[in-house]
Amino acid sequence: MPIATPEVYAEMLDRAKAGKFAYPAINVTSTQTLHAALRGFAEAESDGIVQISTGGAEFLGGQYNKDMVTGAVALAEFAHIVAAKYDITVALHTDHCPKDKLDGYVRPLLDISAERVAKGLNPLFQSHMWDGSAETLADNLALGQELLAKAAAAKIILEVEITPTGGEEDGVTHEINDELYTTVDDALRTAEALGLGEKGRYLLAASFGNVHGVYKPGNVVLRPELLKDLQEGVGAKYGKTSPFDFVFHGGSGSTAEEIATALENGVVKMNLDTDTQYAFTRPIVDHMFRNYDGVLKVDGEVGNKKVYDPRSWGKSAEGGMAKRVTEACASLRSTGTKLK
Repeated sequence: MPIATPEVYAEMLDRAKAGKFAYPAINVTSTQTLHAALRGFAEAESDGIVQISTGGAEFLGGQYNKDMVTGAVALAEFAHIVAAKYDITVALHTDHCPKDKLDGYVRPLLDISAERVAKGLNPLFQSHMWDGSAETLADNLALGQELLAKAAAAKIILEVEITPTGGEEDGVTHEINDELYTTVDDALRTAEALGLGEKGRYLLAASFGNVHGVYKPGNVVLRPELLKDLQEGVGAKYGKTSPFDFVFHGGSGSTAEEIATALENGVVKMNLDTDTQYAFTRPIVDHMFRNYDGVLKVDGEVGNKKVYDPRSWGKSAEGGMAKRVTEACASLRSTGTKLK
């Protein structure tokens, strides 16, 4: 069972919450980066999450006739086949989807999974993300209610982002300012609108100074201790201990201490994209620099097929990204925790 069933995905998240570790959620844009993610998880003996953003799905759909749903479905179907060769369990997730792309991405994918479930099959994806951070909180949660109901009916977990994450992700941009911190009132309004599991399970991407993209430690003020305030503030009202399953967005450049604090306060999923992109591309650059005369037909020569064959540099790229995934598993304490 390499692709998690709805029940197994729920068990994965519960185990992470109880064990105070998190799963790396690796963005992929190709079958090769998918293999790199799966290999990294397998080498770390960790289960994990593979995710596809709107931009990644459009890229996967091909440049001739760009289509996000086609790209996402194709990679998910591919993953269901090849993941069987890896001795770990993975969940498939779609990353950041803003309001203007819901009809072209998440809603059709929810319909596909609903049709599968009606036939007695498992959903194609195990979770989807609704990114309403560019909307007012009221509008964000209203749409969240609709999507949560559809997700729950299809045995899918919804991820919601209720307040902005700084930087840019697939065209959604937020300034780096004081709005990047979710308040207890924001969390209470979320619990009131979406419930705490009784209306369907969801993951919460709360903001504690997170920024997408590349930055050095110290350039962004992360306050992962804020997550404890949100857990306690909502927990006190509803009589539940640690009611939220949190997601850590914009984690590139985070310190070990910041990650550890986030894990202690209920983070069960941490997104990785920027770092794994670099880890994939860096070996390719090295190969091209070292084999310049071979990968190019310089001065009328014929080049060297052995070094411009995509397999020659693709294997190194896969290895580089897989290594970064294993490092993420170690940082998030998921190493060695795979389901037996």
